[in-house]
Amino acid sequence: MSEYQYVEHEFAPVYNEESQVLVLGSLPSVKSREQGFYYGHPRNRFWKVVAAVLGVPEPLTIEEKKRMLLAGHVAVYDVIRACEIIGSSDSSIRNVLPADIKSIVAHTPIRAVFTNGKTAGRLYKKYQAEHIVLPMIELPSTSPANAAFSLERLEEIWKSEIGKYL
Repeated sequence: MSEYQYVEHEFAPVYNEESQVLVLGSLPSVKSREQGFYYGHPRNRFWKVVAAVLGVPEPLTIEEKKRMLLAGHVAVYDVIRACEIIGSSDSSIRNVLPADIKSIVAHTPIRAVFTNGKTAGRLYKKYQAEHIVLPMIELPSTSPANAAFSLERLEEIWKSEIGKYL
């Protein structure tokens, strides 16, 4: 069995003064931390889903991903600033230090918060919800571990929910 490791969030949130929705994950995976950007696992469907929501081609580079998010008025960050975790296992997360989401919301016209999966939703409710007076919608995870949802179904749900706020 792997050991717990203390992990600090190493990259900045993506947002600007035009961001209207905020999508929150829990904490970057091992692959994402290796790449230095969000949703770096090659089988994670996040970039395909968000591109479908925005009606644009899937971005490939980190710069293309940032441009797509900002042009689409989508902010991305995570609920956790630091924690102990085994590998990329959300179920192993303990000793959480929450991220500063209040400052993002305070400096943007964000209208709603979306969480990418149940763990992000649970942690948002526990550490963030009382400080942020915005609607929060828990979306199904784009993780490759979430086999219950096809890519098409994820795209349909995400587009339906996020589309209400863009």
